[in-house]
Amino acid sequence: MKALRFLHPYRLAIATSLILTSCMVGPNFSTPEARIQGKWKKYEGISDRPPVDIDRSWWKQFHDSRLDSLVDTAYRNNPSLQAAGTRILGARAELNQSVGNLFPQKQDLILQGRGNVASDPNNIWTPSGLNENYLSTQALLSVSWEIDFWGKYRRQIQSDRAGYLATIAAYDSILVTLVADVASTYVNIRTLQARLEVNRANIAQQKKSVEVAMARRTAGRVGDLDVEQAKAQLATTEAEGPSIQAALQRAIDGMAVLLGETPAETERRVGSSSSIPTPPSNLAAGVPADLLRRRPDVRQAGLEAASRSARIGVEFAKILPSFSLNGTFGYTGGSENTSLSNFFNWQQAAANSAGSLVVPIFNYGRLVNQVRVADASFQEGLLNYQHVVLNAQREVQDALADYVNNARRVAQLQAAVKAASSAVQIASLQYELGTADYARVLTAQNQRLAAEDALAQAKGLYANSLIAAYRAMGGGWELRNEAGVISPATRAQMASRTNWGNMLEINQHLPPAAEFAPTPGAASQPSR
Repeated sequence: MKALRFLHPYRLAIATSLILTSCMVGPNFSTPEARIQGKWKKYEGISDRPPVDIDRSWWKQFHDSRLDSLVDTAYRNNPSLQAAGTRILGARAELNQSVGNLFPQKQDLILQGRGNVASDPNNIWTPSGLNENYLSTQALLSVSWEIDFWGKYRRQIQSDRAGYLATIAAYDSILVTLVADVASTYVNIRTLQARLEVNRANIAQQKKSVEVAMARRTAGRVGDLDVEQAKAQLATTEAEGPSIQAALQRAIDGMAVLLGETPAETERRVGSSSSIPTPPSNLAAGVPADLLRRRPDVRQAGLEAASRSARIGVEFAKILPSFSLNGTFGYTGGSENTSLSNFFNWQQAAANSAGSLVVPIFNYGRLVNQVRVADASFQEGLLNYQHVVLNAQREVQDALADYVNNARRVAQLQAAVKAASSAVQIASLQYELGTADYARVLTAQNQRLAAEDALAQAKGLYANSLIAAYRAMGGGWELRNEAGVISPATRAQMASRTNWGNMLEINQHLPPAAEFAPTPGAASQPSR
């Protein structure tokens, strides 16, 4: 029972159960094998060095203190993450409840008394029988204990423990997604702000072009066509601004939800900047086998399969005979010994014990089919684990390809912007000198606007591809180790309503890290 090392209060019950019996029906689980490739596809700038140190706070590679602050705020305030934390506490309580079943399942203190009033209180017995004025009292402890002979309760503990650890993995998965969503939304906000800056700069340039065209018309060098074309170009560029502004507001509103605050608060927190975070030129991706350790959803799938495996043993044990010990012990008294010292006297003690054997006979296939349902659920869990592992590899491979290709696209668009800016300068100068018509200026301006806008979007995609890579590799869940799974405010609210004992403390609702991650292996066959 190494898996239960962190349940110190229950070691006695577990040891007692093991002394009584070592038999457990049902399969003994180990994490199933999955198809994993040896290395990622080779890309320039991608190494197979394990990203152990960077992985814990990968967003800091952007060197943006505002982003660091947003991630910290989301971790502490996000309602969905807090809700996932409360599910961990609930699962921990369920596990404690299952461990309690190793003790006698029923332990009741029974206090009862009976008294009658009669016309002759001097004698307890009369010729006609018991005096109706007689008082009788009892104080009994009743105990019933179903021996865990087939491991039904121990398998339930295994199932609930795996389920409890699966809720932690689910929390970590939400945390990975939350950190990535905050970083991605932040990049989108900065990208939209950069696009607005591009739009405003082009509007300013095109206003100058309108002034030049109007001056040339006044001088009689061109007609109305050039002026109207310049105005149309300006109006078209100005029309792009509101749509970008609307997208920016939606991004800020989305960030507010992630941070657990109002849009107005988030807008002040985010601020305004046209500087898009720049990712590093190299990425440590490790090897595909690292996903079994790093990705919380892979751990969650393995733990859920383990929980379902143990349920087979629980259901199978219900088919077999069960043996229980029952007993009572206490004291009885009556009118002749009403003092407390006389009541708790060995002469007044009463005890009885019995054993019972229950054999399920006529259940019309219900119990057998419950085992089949559990087995089918377990097989589903195995297949789901294999699917999650394959999907994790796909997500990482796609993210690495996007990271490399977006870096190339940024470099190409930077060259395009440089060339387009030169073309605008040349076309504008030729137009002012009268050696080119305004159509050439319009073409050059359109090309520059398109190139600059595309470059801003490409920079955002490049940054987001790094974020997607770390999301796919499962980076960021280590934040959980810093402050537990619920905020101090949530902890205080729960403690004010219910006696949680010490379970709300970080070192009580989270197990040691060494006992958390399953190890690769193969699913064994049932031993019955």
